[in-house]
Amino acid sequence: MKREIPFEPKKTDVIKAFYWTNTSLYLLDQRKLPHKEVYFKADTLEKVRESIQKMLIRGAPAIGIVGAIGFYIGMKALDKKIKFPLPTKKVITYIRKIAYRLATARPTAVNLSWALERMQRVGEAFLANTEILSKEAWEQLLEFFKKEALTIWEEDLEANLRMGELGAGLLPEGGILTHCNTGALATGGYGTALGVIRKAYALGKKIFVLVDETRPFLQGARLTAWELSKLKIPYKIITDNSAGFLMQRGIVKAVIVGADRIAKNGDTANKIGTYTLSVLAKVHHIPFFVCAPTSTFDLSISSGEEIPIEEREPREVLSCQNKLIAPKKAQAINFVFDITPAENITAIITERGIIYPPFEENIPRVIKDGKN
Repeated sequence: MKREIPFEPKKTDVIKAFYWTNTSLYLLDQRKLPHKEVYFKADTLEKVRESIQKMLIRGAPAIGIVGAIGFYIGMKALDKKIKFPLPTKKVITYIRKIAYRLATARPTAVNLSWALERMQRVGEAFLANTEILSKEAWEQLLEFFKKEALTIWEEDLEANLRMGELGAGLLPEGGILTHCNTGALATGGYGTALGVIRKAYALGKKIFVLVDETRPFLQGARLTAWELSKLKIPYKIITDNSAGFLMQRGIVKAVIVGADRIAKNGDTANKIGTYTLSVLAKVHHIPFFVCAPTSTFDLSISSGEEIPIEEREPREVLSCQNKLIAPKKAQAINFVFDITPAENITAIITERGIIYPPFEENIPRVIKDGKN
């Protein structure tokens, strides 16, 4: 099947989290990995939203890209409902409703709202000083939306490759601990933290990956391990609660994780359990790296206290792979993310450079012009 995309992913053909055919988005259902590779056809706005909300697709950069394409799909679907000439005010209403519908699918990862804001800006720029849209102008607007969505995808892949190049030199040889999934499945095609590991390994560094299982959704055990198997990079899965002991034994030489939102002061929201690892790494004098594209930074918030933290259904904690593991009437707390304070982070790897403390000074300097 022919894909209309603005580029051929470099070194990513072995893993495709999603692909685009010009009419539909096909998403690898990550809930079924590692045992089944099934693609879901997301050809409506609601299907895209459901895919994000129910975690068929996940990872902050990936849901930003998928959200942008979903925005285009939602606008394109209006073809059958609208009549021309079309008042500009009505178009702006459509744009805002569709963007809001997608943005509320998952609140913590800033990449989703960032991508949708970019899509809205494209629409607003096109509609400036226009009161009425002809059919030809409407079709041109849709083309602008499609081009912008695919540009966001292309930019993310290029950012991933650049972060891999910049970050590979930071990793020591030996055991590298990672949490959740930060590879091609979570991004435009190569990976953030896992992309750094990929590049370091490709350069000949003698490393092996310690994969936190990442309860309750098991993104490490199911997804990161699956990617590493495909890439033939040596790894071992560990239980989340064994990381500290392995650090104590000297097995862990560095920790590298991704991010879902980074505040102006460097406080970082990431998968639940990341904060724990940062504390353990600090106690054992182990470098703790965060790897994220500039789209993950939210300079509108001063600290992690302002980051909204998603809480999901308790049943995800009370069961494993759809099998109940707790008493029937048991209750659970299921926060999906936590906040790692900036003082626990050794460095933040971005496509624009490696940011070191003091983060409050250096983040705005590096990121200032990083958002389109």
